Amino acid sequence: MRPRKILRLSGADARDFLQGLITSDVNKIDQGLVYAALLTPQGKYLADFFLAADGADVLLDADAEQAEALLKRLTMYRLRAKVDITPTDLQVMRGTGPAPAGALADPRHADLGWRLIGAEGGEDGTDWDALHVAHCIPRSGIELGPDSYILEAGFEALNGVNFRKGCYVGQEVTARMKHKTELRKGLRQVEISGTAPVGSDITAGGKVVGTLFTQSGGRAIAYLRLDRAKGEMTAGDALLHWQP
Repeated sequence: MRPRKILRLSGADARDFLQGLITSDVNKIDQGLVYAALLTPQGKYLADFFLAADGADVLLDADAEQAEALLKRLTMYRLRAKVDITPTDLQVMRGTGPAPAGALADPRHADLGWRLIGAEGGEDGTDWDALHVAHCIPRSGIELGPDSYILEAGFEALNGVNFRKGCYVGQEVTARMKHKTELRKGLRQVEISGTAPVGSDITAGGKVVGTLFTQSGGRAIAYLRLDRAKGEMTAGDALLHWQP
């Protein structure tokens, strides 16, 4: 598991502050974990994270490598809002077996089990790569990067974006992609024979048609130009096939 960092948002405006920034409905944290992203004004991905209620506070569970930049970005947006944003020493435990007391279901997919924010971290030996490939679920620092658009990355199916909550940073671009365009690129599960490094170009007919990411059990997650990803494709020494 990539290391995680927990930020605490406290203060009278904590929820309203987040509601105007992120892609999901913060108010749903009273029913369980909320999965969301923070975008650039141009609608591109900056970070994804989970939100959990801790009394009146909000705990933000982010990839550790993104946490410092995320803290700076949130602080920049704070202005006069009554909210404090502070790092914590809390950790994340996760698994797919019996859930311990206080654990909450991963909102992205039922097969991803549970997450528990507390004093101890760890996991139960689940093959996470296999689960992410099986359901084409992207991860920060792997499939998700600064050029990603969340709809191409499948956030709608992962409960990572809410089209009824109102405005947030990057909302206009995201809504336009949802309602006015047909996505021509996106993450898809492909069949793979052989292996290739994450980030390898995928080619077909001598042209680059995508990028290869997480691989497990003869399948992989790939970012594809959907109109060009046809026939036999290769990535490094591996052969790939995708069925639209």
